[in-house]
Amino acid sequence: MDKKIFNQLAFGMLIFAILAAGCSNRKSKERIVVLTFDDAVQSHLDFVAPLLKEKGFGATFFITAKWMNDTANFLSWEDVSEIYKMGFEIGNHTWDHNSMHLDEDIHKMKDNLAKVDSALRANGVPKPVSFAYPGNQFSPGSVKTIRELGYRFARRGMQPEVPYGKMQYGPLFDPEKNNRLVIPTTADAYPEWTLDYFKTIIDRAEEGKAIILQFHGVPDIAHPWVHTDPDSFTLFMDYLETTDCKVIALKDLDKYFKIGEVDDPALGYFYGSE
Repeated sequence: MDKKIFNQLAFGMLIFAILAAGCSNRKSKERIVVLTFDDAVQSHLDFVAPLLKEKGFGATFFITAKWMNDTANFLSWEDVSEIYKMGFEIGNHTWDHNSMHLDEDIHKMKDNLAKVDSALRANGVPKPVSFAYPGNQFSPGSVKTIRELGYRFARRGMQPEVPYGKMQYGPLFDPEKNNRLVIPTTADAYPEWTLDYFKTIIDRAEEGKAIILQFHGVPDIAHPWVHTDPDSFTLFMDYLETTDCKVIALKDLDKYFKIGEVDDPALGYFYGSE
């Protein structure tokens, strides 16, 4: 190769590396909020996705077929496809939403999750890379299976740090402490949430960590214990818009953080052992 051409290529590669490093440093300093929505509730398509798209927010919708026969309150597979076409991530939340922490259920996980993958594929949605443990219940065996099935990310609840059903703060996702297959929920939405309470959650954002929010329906008529009022949700999203946070889907975490195989104590957690 001509020496002049070689030097030009080398210089170009150096500039690219400098620019890439600068971009990486900029991203690592952003405060990140991840929006997740569980259970394939009809309001995800009717209300949530259009509002998020209008604001330019990312989000992950975790899909289960458990309640799809209730066509008034839950999505169809065609509806799920519409959400995907709007630019949002579709995650796997199991076919039947059964617990996934006992051996008898873990043995069925491969076929269980494959049924969701098949239904998504039939409607133009690719195989998910993100998973959410149903009922926030998991154990070392279910985590092992999720790893074997090739998922990049898996979201747990606030457990074991916070008991299920408590309106308290869970941990922020810290890529230096939390494994990618047991990503903690920072806050699990309940009907009692107010704008002031939501602000206290978002104001906990830190550089180098991510707030992981878990919502269900907005509204959630069939499951009122995890319902979020649409007017309140709109105020929550309006507040997010005023912050300097980047609002993303779970699958995009590795665009902002260096995600490795962290030796997380939660990997050894067994639901029901509290």
